Amino acid sequence: MKWLTLISLVFLLSSARSRNLQRTARDADHKSPIAHRFNDLKEETFKAVAMITFAQYLQRCSYEGLSKLVKDVVDLAHKCVANEDAPECSKPLPTIFLDEICQVDKLRDSYGSMADCCGKVDPERNQCFLSFKVQHPDFIQPYQRPAADVICNEYKDHRVQLLGNFVYTVARRNPFLHAPAILGLAAEYENALKSCCSESDVGACLDAKVQQLSVIKEKAKKIDVKQQHGCRILDKYGERTFQASKLVRMSQKYPKAPFAELVKMVHDVKDVYRECCEGDMVECVDDWSELVASLCSKQDAFSSKLKPCCELPAVERTKCIMEAEFDDKPDNLPSLVEKYIQDKEVCKTYEANHDAFLSEFVYEYARRHPEYSTQLVMRIAKGYESLLDKCCKTDNPAECYGNAVEEVNKHVKETEDVVKTNCELFNTHGEADFLKGLLVRYTQKMPQVSTETLLEIGKKMTGVGKKCCSLPEDKRMSCSEHYLSIIIEDMCKRQESTPINEQVSQCCNELYSYRRPCFTAMGVDTKYVPPAFDPMMFNFDEKLCTAPPAEREAGQLKMLVNLVKRKPQMTEEQIKTIGQSFTAMVDKCCKQADIEGCLGEE
Repeated sequence: MKWLTLISLVFLLSSARSRNLQRTARDADHKSPIAHRFNDLKEETFKAVAMITFAQYLQRCSYEGLSKLVKDVVDLAHKCVANEDAPECSKPLPTIFLDEICQVDKLRDSYGSMADCCGKVDPERNQCFLSFKVQHPDFIQPYQRPAADVICNEYKDHRVQLLGNFVYTVARRNPFLHAPAILGLAAEYENALKSCCSESDVGACLDAKVQQLSVIKEKAKKIDVKQQHGCRILDKYGERTFQASKLVRMSQKYPKAPFAELVKMVHDVKDVYRECCEGDMVECVDDWSELVASLCSKQDAFSSKLKPCCELPAVERTKCIMEAEFDDKPDNLPSLVEKYIQDKEVCKTYEANHDAFLSEFVYEYARRHPEYSTQLVMRIAKGYESLLDKCCKTDNPAECYGNAVEEVNKHVKETEDVVKTNCELFNTHGEADFLKGLLVRYTQKMPQVSTETLLEIGKKMTGVGKKCCSLPEDKRMSCSEHYLSIIIEDMCKRQESTPINEQVSQCCNELYSYRRPCFTAMGVDTKYVPPAFDPMMFNFDEKLCTAPPAEREAGQLKMLVNLVKRKPQMTEEQIKTIGQSFTAMVDKCCKQADIEGCLGEE
């Protein structure tokens, strides 16, 4: 598990400008956290972020109801700006927001046992409230856009309320989406209104813009998934694994940036991410803005690709920076073999400062290989670390670790082969057959999982193939392993509450970067005992012929999964033979007058 200590160098290199020390200094200057943040964000942004915070915790409350809570917090902010020594002004911001929630009249009537969270002490109280957030709230009606003239008049006469209602609408539907992303959406929405409300045909303009907005909202949902995955890594694997993954990614994206600057940025990102993950959206927005401003102030040292982003309004910078292309690698970077393998002093340097040595190895390796996935670079680093741990105890370390390149190549080859094989399958056989192949493999690996869940996982993995296999080859690995890691992490989260089998448990207990290879290598679950035969599983009726194409396809996929569940150890050839027989049966019976009689007979 030493890989988990890899990035502790971050703490060593974080100078007096690190975020923790900055925060300490700021606290000395500001007795009141709420006054400090209010002054930083200004009233309009502070109100918007307060609304986001309340809407994400209290998803059932009306806009008007939450507006009263926002007013209470804003009134307190004004009071504390005027006098930082006033009562309640020294409270941490999360405490202020949760205290306000706990004073809501009839909280238990609307939210049931969530009200019990109020009996806990922070930070347990906050963790309790976070656990009650509903990811896909089916109790919220779909958004209905008002008539064009109504929106424009509202924007003209009540701009703040209209935009407040927009962030409320987005936040309560996406309770884990970080506030900077929601503010970015609000800026896009306002830009659409600004350009359309002066047009002669407002409705047509808004239709075009709002359609574009729906694309942006889809992007927001994807950002939400990525952000939740980051929060999960931070929570489950700890700060060092989170920082290791960020160091890899940033070294690839900003290969010209100095090592010390990247390490500091990684540390700052971790601090801000923790605030956002814990629902502390006011500090999340303020500190994220500061971090982006810091990056833009050093853009020449980081990347030439940042200039267009840093020229945008502050609220629009984050999205642009996230989507910016990787910078070009510096020319003539020397081979790493000499420093990390051929140097006779490798063990001496490694043992003198284990974490610093490995952190710099990650930086140097990642910046040379933007085509590799984050997880692959982490596996290579772990493999190199294990090799040094073993070799530095021998009489001839140099001879022992002389085969390090071969060890690295094993990791690279495994990952390249998986991507190449799957993309060839996808591109050669198409989406439908690719999905069927996945369903067979994963039903054999974990036949205990429900048919519906296996179909869901199969479709998500097919979506990864569709998204990543169409990219240039140098982007396929990073894309596919990133999204597969998210799917696997979600699977492992379910495994915690509903154990699947020993194989899945073993893979879910692996290091973060080793989970995907573990699932790939997983074989048929030989300990699985199929349930007693249920004829209804294979009960065919005329819908097999008359249902719409999508429904017929779904039915056939369910049949395939149920068939493999019955006999997980069937060979590919046996499955193929049964599939061909089934297709022949459908072709024959769908032409008959008595479809059900034919199906029963066949």
